Amino acid sequence: MVVSELAIGTWGLGGEAYGPVDEADAEKILRRAVEMGFTLIDTADAYGGGRMELLVGKVLKDHPDLVVVTKGGVDRTTDPTRKTFDPAYLRGAVERSCKRLGVEALPVFMLHHPTPDAIYAGEAVETVLALKAEGKIKHWGVAAGDEDVSRAAIDKGAEVLELAYNLTHPIDLHRISGDVMVAGCGVLARSVLGYGLLAGMWAKDRVFAEGDHRNDRWTRMELEHRVEQLDAVRFLVKGEVHTLRAAAVRFALANHLVSAAVLGARTVEQLEQLVRETGGGPRYLPDDDLRQLPRALDRVGIHT
Repeated sequence: MVVSELAIGTWGLGGEAYGPVDEADAEKILRRAVEMGFTLIDTADAYGGGRMELLVGKVLKDHPDLVVVTKGGVDRTTDPTRKTFDPAYLRGAVERSCKRLGVEALPVFMLHHPTPDAIYAGEAVETVLALKAEGKIKHWGVAAGDEDVSRAAIDKGAEVLELAYNLTHPIDLHRISGDVMVAGCGVLARSVLGYGLLAGMWAKDRVFAEGDHRNDRWTRMELEHRVEQLDAVRFLVKGEVHTLRAAAVRFALANHLVSAAVLGARTVEQLEQLVRETGGGPRYLPDDDLRQLPRALDRVGIHT
């Protein structure tokens, strides 16, 4: 399976991560991405309670060759929401995703942030493999929260991994790089801008709106520390690399293991800006800068 190096993500468009997004605006973002050559859309049944899959289905109807990656395993019918990977639930999730997307088979289906135990238990993977044999899934993988989950997924034969990979959090992918190379699985890099941090435009006292997940992600001291850490990577901004956000996207693409970097733009303008600044590749960052990065990051406490 061949996909574009830039993919468009839909978590931020569902309205639950950063605040509400008008559905018409969300659709414009997806369609603009496709116009510019994006061939992969990343979504999940949990995003917007299924609304994002319905939206992606509208776009997919006009562009049936798109590769859609969706995820299952988050049950939102309970309060609080729970994770479940039992066979009956997964089968129902796949059926519902197919219906919302308007397809007979999901191009890529991923287990949505399971634990290593959930993977090694075998039931979830066996169910997914059975669904693949039945023609309901074409490829399968795992959206992983960390190195241990990624390794378990590879051990069980996952064809695609999705995990956080960015300038301030490169360690999980780096630690499993040998396993990825041996297995030959695809890698989707998410959070390439660190939830906006790596745009490099925040003051230390940045305040987020109510309902923004970043309020719960970092304490005030953690946020101040992370903003200070960015000084260590600003040397990347020079020459053709005009902004820190451009350096961040280019950093993800410079890793030959990364199949696609998932961008979470929330406006058409943001999306066009990122594409414009990323450039044509494949030499996304100078080799000398990439060699300097581990030392620069280590000095501010970021392990690579």
